[in-house]
Parts: sequence; structure tokens; C-alpha cells
Amino acid sequence: MSRRLTAKAGRIAAAVAITALGAAVATFLLRPRGGLIEPASVDLAGYFSAAEIQRAEAFRGPQRVIALAGTVVSATTLALLALRPPRTVRRALEASARRPLVGGAAVGAGLSLVLVLVNLPLDAIGHQRSVEVGLSTQGFGAWLLDVGKAAGIGAVLTGGGGVLAVALVRRFPRSWWAPGAAGVLAIGVVLLGVGPVVLDPVFNRFTPLPPGELRTEVLDLAGRSGVRVGEVYRVDASRRTTGANAYVGGLGPTKRVVLYDNLLEGFPPAQVRSVVAHELSHQRHRDLGRGLLWLVVVAPAAMLLVQRLTEAFRGSGGAFRGGGVERLGPLSRSAPRRSRRAATPELLPALGLALALVSFGVGAASNVLSRQVEARADAFALELTRDPAAFVGLERGLALRNVSDPDPPWPYQMLFGTHPPTVVRIGYGVAFEARAGM
Repeated sequence: MSRRLTAKAGRIAAAVAITALGAAVATFLLRPRGGLIEPASVDLAGYFSAAEIQRAEAFRGPQRVIALAGTVVSATTLALLALRPPRTVRRALEASARRPLVGGAAVGAGLSLVLVLVNLPLDAIGHQRSVEVGLSTQGFGAWLLDVGKAAGIGAVLTGGGGVLAVALVRRFPRSWWAPGAAGVLAIGVVLLGVGPVVLDPVFNRFTPLPPGELRTEVLDLAGRSGVRVGEVYRVDASRRTTGANAYVGGLGPTKRVVLYDNLLEGFPPAQVRSVVAHELSHQRHRDLGRGLLWLVVVAPAAMLLVQRLTEAFRGSGGAFRGGGVERLGPLSRSAPRRSRRAATPELLPALGLALALVSFGVGAASNVLSRQVEARADAFALELTRDPAAFVGLERGLALRNVSDPDPPWPYQMLFGTHPPTVVRIGYGVAFEARAGM
């Protein structure tokens, strides 16, 4: 291996180490310090029949394979476009360099749409399987319309990201990772704040929970937990799925608790109260802010790794020299041709590949914190409602409604699980009941 390749590999290895260390430190500092329950060991056969377990495994096993295949297809497509683009793509990328910022928007949006298209067959198979098992209520046309809406929104967002990326590389050719990290954080804050009022209504109808017994109980739970709940919304999830769920979202004036209509109509009031109590924990402990703080710590190192990988992918074409590119002004036309090329939309496929790889690793790391936060929310719900039977019944009901595997394979859970598995969550309820002597 040449000295230059050795140095490049060393820079990448150092960036990987810094990113891993940052994720570990962030998770350690932001983890829940208390309020957790050690789960009891439970036998799934005591809560699910053999037929129910088999049905979940038969559905979720292939769905996991489809999801993993989609990840591989996306990564392979980005690698092809970054490292060995077809002639027509290469010509289009070269043409985009004539107007770098406009080209950045076009290439960014194009990459997003290409990834949607290459994954469409797998997504269609996954949707059809959901229909067959009774989880999805959408026909193919309605599903395809939602895919189109999501693709359009994704194209707009990645088009804007393409403009921002090209502008940053042109302005900060050797250190664009630093403003890039600030940009990632800013985008996260904006999407979290405006998503509930701008993006979510594109797909569903949200209506404030009307006055009545349930709203009174929600406000009572909020008062007992010391939470200013904001607004509580009912969402028409049944137009898309028979599954049930709830979530908390938004920042400041857009903060809200959202309950699926399937949850409100298909579960007993005591179990709905347990869901609400769980979501109130996220408000009480400012878990959305905790996620943003995690990003503050991890984003700089992660973006440094993204820059190093992007340079490595582009380096095979001679676009980057010496670990970076020659310094450019924001829109300099007098810079050397090679430097201008390195800071044009031609770098976006390589950047997309680097972002995908780093996001995969960072996402798996963030899930460690997410599982701990969700475990605390479960414990908070049990303490607030003092109803472990309703909690256990809720976890069983959600697993059945969502055709979830109550005990998924541990490698998949470690990489992709944002919540503890159902078997563990039932264990929380059993342990709480035993501890409280109920």
C-alpha cells in the first residue's frame, strides 16, 4: 500500500474511532440515571399462543429480510453512482458543474428519486405482505400515492441539502465537516419543529381530542406527572393501517401527543391511559431535547468521518488531493479546473454514499440510548397509573395488532430496535406487580 493510501486509511480510521467515542460518551452522559425497572423473566407462552407467535414470526422474518435487502440495494446504487457511474450519469454530473448550486439541487433531488425507484419493487412486496396479513388497509393505488408524496418531499429536502453541501464545500474545502455538522443539527431542529404542522398533515388528518372523559383523564395524568402536555391529537391512522400506536412530537408551540384512532377505538380505557402515561414521560424528561443533545455531541465527529469517506470515494477520480481540495471562494470562476470540479455536484453521489454508511452506524448507536429512554418511559407509566395488568395487556395487544415479533433476533434488535422487545416490556409489568405486591 502506498504512503498516500496508508495516510488516507489512517485518517478514516481515526475519524471512525472519534465517532465511536463520541457516540459512547453521548450515550453515557444522556442515559437515564434512574427510574428504570429490572424486567422479570417471562415465558412468552404464558402471554401468546403458539399460533400468534408463529404468525408474527412468519410475517416479520421476511419483512426484515426485505428491509435489509433495501438497505443493500440503496448502498449498492450509491456506490455505483459514486465510484463507477454509467456514461449517461457521468455526463449529467459533468453538465451540472456549469451551474454548481442549481446543479446541486438537481443532483440531490435526482439521487433521492433514484433511491425511491430502485427500492420500489421491494417496498411493493413488503406492502402486499402487509395487506395479506391484515396490517395494511391501503390498496395499491392509495399506497403508491403516499409513496409519491414521500418521494416528492424527499426530493425537495435532498435538493436543498445538495445546494447546501456544494456551497459549503466551495466555501470551506478543507473543513466543510464543521459547518456541515451545524447544518445537520439545524435541519434536525427545523424538521422536529415544523414537521407536525407542515409534513405530517400531508399524509394524515389530525384533530384535537374533543372534550370528554378521555381528554379529562389525559389532562389529569398530565397534571399528576407535572407536565404541560400541549395539545393532544387523534390521527386517522386507520386509513392506512389496522395497527395501533402513539407518539410525542414537535417543539415549543408544536409540541403534542398523538394517539392513533385505532388505539382509541380498539383498546380499553385503562390501556389507553397507560399509553398516554408513557408518552407523558417523554415530555416530563424532555426526551426530544435529549435526542438533539445527543446529536450535538455526535454530529461533528460523524461529519468529519463523512468528509473523510467522501474524499476517499472521490479520490479514485483525482478530485481530491492531500486529504482535501484546494481552497475556493464561494463562487470562484478563476480557480483551477480540478478544484472547481471537486466542489461541484459531482461530489454528491460520493457524499450520499458516505452519509448512508455513517448514518447506519450512528443510527445503531443512537438506538442504544433510545431503548434506555423507552424503558424509563415504561417504568414511568407503571408508576403513574399503578396498573400493571393494563400495561401488560397493552403490550400484548400492541404486538398482536401490529403483528410484531415479541422476541426478535437479538442482532436485529441491537442494530435496529428503538424500543425494548415486547417480551422485556411485559417483564417490566410483571416485575412492577411483584414489587408492589399487587
